[in-house]
Amino acid sequence: MKFSLVAALVVVLAFAHGTESVSLVKRDVQAEVDRITKLINDMSTSITSATQDMVEKVKALEVTNTAQTYMEDSRAQIQPLVDKVQAEAVKLQEQVKPFIANIEDQIKPLTDNFNAQVKPLTDNFHTQVKPLTDMMEKLFQQVMDQTKALLPPQ
Repeated sequence: MKFSLVAALVVVLAFAHGTESVSLVKRDVQAEVDRITKLINDMSTSITSATQDMVEKVKALEVTNTAQTYMEDSRAQIQPLVDKVQAEAVKLQEQVKPFIANIEDQIKPLTDNFNAQVKPLTDNFHTQVKPLTDMMEKLFQQVMDQTKALLPPQ
């Protein structure tokens, strides 16, 4: 479309130039030809650059569309497999639930029994160690107080 607009512009300029040269006093023909040639060359360069830009943009768009199509096709192929795996996982979870519940039912009495036997032992240990920890705490406090008393005043 740009090319046709530029071509039409060139025709109009050439026509205007022709009518203008008839009505004016004799001009330097070579200078006018050089100017028009430069103008046409500049337009040709501009059109070529614009065309190359358009081709690059179209190619980039095609690559993007191809990648997007590939991703959508891959997703369409993988989705049934994903759905199947999820359905199988749900089935497996439902099948394993009774076994897990059974194991929990069997282990619960064992853990309760263990806790019942260990609790008195830990309570006894705590009552025996508590006076020792209190005594050590007092000792450390005395050492701290004596150390502070030995320090020179500040």
